[in-house]
Amino acid sequence: MLLTPMRFKNYTWPHNPEIYAVERRRRLAVHPVPYGGCVIQDLGRTYRVLRGEGVFAGPGAYQQFQQLAEVFQEEGAGLLVHPIWQTERAWFAALTVEEEPLPDYVRYSFEFWEDWDGYRAGLTAVQTVGAVPETPPDTAAETVEEPYTVRKGDTLWGIAQRHGVTLTALISANPQIKNPNLIYPGDEVRIP
Repeated sequence: MLLTPMRFKNYTWPHNPEIYAVERRRRLAVHPVPYGGCVIQDLGRTYRVLRGEGVFAGPGAYQQFQQLAEVFQEEGAGLLVHPIWQTERAWFAALTVEEEPLPDYVRYSFEFWEDWDGYRAGLTAVQTVGAVPETPPDTAAETVEEPYTVRKGDTLWGIAQRHGVTLTALISANPQIKNPNLIYPGDEVRIP
Protein backbone atom coordinates (compact mmCIF):
# COMPACT_ATOMS: atom_id res chain seq x y z
CA MET A 1 0.00 0.00 0.00
CA LEU A 2 1.39 3.41 -0.96
CA LEU A 3 1.04 5.93 1.88
CA THR A 4 0.81 9.70 1.56
CA PRO A 5 4.17 11.35 2.25
CA MET A 6 4.37 13.11 5.58
CA ARG A 7 4.42 16.93 5.30
CA PHE A 8 4.65 19.83 7.72
CA LYS A 9 4.40 23.45 6.56
CA ASN A 10 6.59 23.56 3.43
CA TYR A 11 8.68 20.44 4.23
CA THR A 12 7.93 17.01 2.72
CA TRP A 13 9.73 13.96 4.05
CA PRO A 14 11.59 12.11 1.25
CA HIS A 15 10.28 8.87 2.83
CA ASN A 16 7.94 8.42 5.78
CA PRO A 17 9.38 7.87 9.28
CA GLU A 18 9.49 4.26 10.45
CA ILE A 19 7.77 4.41 13.87
CA TYR A 20 4.65 6.33 14.92
CA ALA A 21 2.78 6.63 18.20
CA VAL A 22 -0.32 8.76 18.71
CA GLU A 23 -1.04 9.58 22.34
CA ARG A 24 -4.47 10.69 23.49
CA ARG A 25 -5.04 11.72 27.09
CA ARG A 26 -7.93 12.81 29.25
CA ARG A 27 -7.57 15.06 32.28
CA LEU A 28 -9.16 13.56 35.36
CA ALA A 29 -9.54 14.92 38.89
CA VAL A 30 -9.76 12.51 41.82
CA HIS A 31 -11.82 13.63 44.82
CA PRO A 32 -11.59 11.55 48.00
CA VAL A 33 -14.86 10.51 49.58
CA PRO A 34 -15.15 10.40 53.39
CA TYR A 35 -14.49 6.94 54.82
CA GLY A 36 -12.72 5.64 51.74
CA GLY A 37 -13.13 5.57 48.02
CA CYS A 38 -13.04 8.39 45.54
CA VAL A 39 -14.98 10.10 42.81
CA ILE A 40 -13.34 10.82 39.47
CA GLN A 41 -14.33 13.94 37.53
CA ASP A 42 -13.70 14.17 33.79
CA LEU A 43 -12.06 17.53 33.02
CA GLY A 44 -12.01 16.91 29.27
CA ARG A 45 -9.51 15.71 26.73
CA THR A 46 -6.12 17.24 26.18
CA TYR A 47 -4.19 17.72 22.96
CA ARG A 48 -3.01 14.67 21.06
CA VAL A 49 0.68 14.00 20.63
CA LEU A 50 2.22 12.35 17.55
CA ARG A 51 5.67 10.89 18.21
CA GLY A 52 7.87 9.03 15.80
CA GLU A 53 11.31 7.98 14.68
CA GLY A 54 12.90 7.96 11.30
CA VAL A 55 16.12 7.73 9.35
CA PHE A 56 17.60 9.80 6.57
CA ALA A 57 20.02 7.58 4.64
CA GLY A 58 22.12 7.96 1.53
CA PRO A 59 23.88 10.92 -0.05
CA GLY A 60 22.67 14.19 1.43
CA ALA A 61 21.11 12.58 4.53
CA TYR A 62 22.61 15.17 6.87
CA GLN A 63 21.46 18.05 4.63
CA GLN A 64 17.94 16.56 4.67
CA PHE A 65 18.01 16.56 8.48
CA GLN A 66 19.27 20.17 8.49
CA GLN A 67 16.28 21.19 6.32
CA LEU A 68 13.94 19.51 8.80
CA ALA A 69 15.72 21.29 11.69
CA GLU A 70 15.16 24.64 9.92
CA VAL A 71 11.42 23.91 9.76
CA PHE A 72 11.53 23.10 13.50
CA GLN A 73 13.06 26.55 14.15
CA GLU A 74 10.16 28.33 12.43
CA GLU A 75 7.62 30.04 14.69
CA GLY A 76 4.02 28.91 15.11
CA ALA A 77 1.83 25.99 14.24
CA GLY A 78 1.42 24.58 10.76
CA LEU A 79 -0.51 22.04 8.77
CA LEU A 80 0.65 18.46 9.42
CA VAL A 81 -0.23 15.87 6.78
CA HIS A 82 0.47 12.40 8.06
CA PRO A 83 -0.28 8.98 6.53
CA ILE A 84 -1.95 7.54 9.66
CA TRP A 85 -3.16 10.69 11.41
CA GLN A 86 -5.79 13.00 9.97
CA THR A 87 -4.55 16.30 8.58
CA GLU A 88 -4.24 18.59 11.55
CA ARG A 89 -2.90 21.94 12.63
CA ALA A 90 0.01 21.12 14.94
CA TRP A 91 3.09 22.46 16.69
CA PHE A 92 6.50 20.94 15.96
CA ALA A 93 7.33 20.34 19.64
CA ALA A 94 10.56 18.29 19.54
CA LEU A 95 13.27 17.12 17.15
CA THR A 96 16.09 14.90 18.46
CA VAL A 97 19.13 13.30 16.82
CA GLU A 98 19.18 9.78 18.28
CA GLU A 99 22.84 8.96 17.54
CA GLU A 100 25.85 10.70 16.09
CA PRO A 101 24.85 11.83 12.60
CA LEU A 102 26.96 10.83 9.62
CA PRO A 103 26.97 12.54 6.20
CA ASP A 104 24.93 9.63 4.78
CA TYR A 105 22.95 8.48 7.86
CA VAL A 106 20.91 10.35 10.49
CA ARG A 107 18.53 8.66 12.97
CA TYR A 108 16.09 11.10 14.55
CA SER A 109 12.90 11.31 16.58
CA PHE A 110 10.19 13.95 16.52
CA GLU A 111 7.06 15.09 18.34
CA PHE A 112 4.07 17.11 17.17
CA TRP A 113 1.34 18.49 19.41
CA GLU A 114 -2.18 18.95 18.07
CA ASP A 115 -3.33 22.56 17.97
CA TRP A 116 -6.98 22.07 18.83
CA ASP A 117 -7.66 25.62 17.65
CA GLY A 118 -10.19 26.15 20.45
CA TYR A 119 -8.66 29.56 21.16
CA ARG A 120 -8.85 30.87 17.61
CA ALA A 121 -9.65 34.36 18.92
CA GLY A 122 -6.57 34.26 21.16
CA LEU A 123 -6.02 33.80 24.83
CA THR A 124 -7.08 36.47 27.28
CA ALA A 125 -5.17 37.59 30.33
CA VAL A 126 -5.95 35.67 33.50
CA GLN A 127 -7.39 37.90 36.18
CA THR A 128 -5.71 37.80 39.58
CA VAL A 129 -7.77 36.61 42.52
CA GLY A 130 -9.54 39.49 44.29
CA ALA A 131 -9.11 41.96 41.43
CA VAL A 132 -12.19 43.84 40.27
CA PRO A 133 -12.94 43.00 36.62
CA GLU A 134 -12.99 45.90 34.20
CA THR A 135 -16.26 46.21 32.32
CA PRO A 136 -15.72 47.03 28.67
CA PRO A 137 -17.95 49.92 27.54
CA ASP A 138 -19.93 47.82 25.05
CA THR A 139 -20.83 45.16 27.65
CA ALA A 140 -21.97 47.47 30.45
CA ALA A 141 -25.61 46.45 29.96
CA GLU A 142 -25.71 42.71 30.70
CA THR A 143 -28.53 40.45 29.68
CA VAL A 144 -29.71 38.13 32.41
CA GLU A 145 -30.10 34.47 31.42
CA GLU A 146 -31.40 31.52 33.39
CA PRO A 147 -28.62 29.87 35.37
CA TYR A 148 -27.19 26.73 33.79
CA THR A 149 -27.53 23.54 35.84
CA VAL A 150 -24.35 21.45 35.82
CA ARG A 151 -24.68 17.93 34.46
CA LYS A 152 -22.40 14.93 34.96
CA GLY A 153 -19.16 15.37 32.99
CA ASP A 154 -19.49 19.17 32.64
CA THR A 155 -16.51 21.46 33.11
CA LEU A 156 -16.55 25.25 33.37
CA TRP A 157 -14.45 25.42 30.22
CA GLY A 158 -16.97 23.29 28.31
CA ILE A 159 -19.90 25.36 29.62
CA ALA A 160 -18.11 28.58 28.56
CA GLN A 161 -17.50 27.16 25.07
CA ARG A 162 -21.14 26.08 24.63
CA HIS A 163 -22.45 29.51 25.67
CA GLY A 164 -19.91 31.57 23.72
CA VAL A 165 -18.26 33.25 26.70
CA THR A 166 -14.68 33.22 27.93
CA LEU A 167 -13.70 31.02 30.83
CA THR A 168 -12.44 34.10 32.70
CA ALA A 169 -15.83 35.83 32.32
CA LEU A 170 -17.68 32.70 33.47
CA ILE A 171 -15.49 32.35 36.57
CA SER A 172 -15.91 36.07 37.37
CA ALA A 173 -19.69 35.78 37.09
CA ASN A 174 -19.77 32.89 39.58
CA PRO A 175 -17.96 33.90 42.77
CA GLN A 176 -19.81 31.13 44.65
CA ILE A 177 -17.55 28.62 42.87
CA LYS A 178 -14.46 28.58 45.07
CA ASN A 179 -12.47 26.12 42.92
CA PRO A 180 -13.22 26.30 39.16
CA ASN A 181 -11.91 22.74 38.76
CA LEU A 182 -14.55 21.38 41.14
CA ILE A 183 -18.14 21.62 39.98
CA TYR A 184 -20.78 19.03 40.65
CA PRO A 185 -24.01 17.91 38.98
CA GLY A 186 -26.85 20.11 40.22
CA ASP A 187 -24.66 23.21 40.79
CA GLU A 188 -26.02 26.35 39.15
CA VAL A 189 -23.73 28.44 36.97
CA ARG A 190 -24.65 31.98 35.96
CA ILE A 191 -23.87 32.68 32.29
CA PRO A 192 -22.71 36.30 31.79
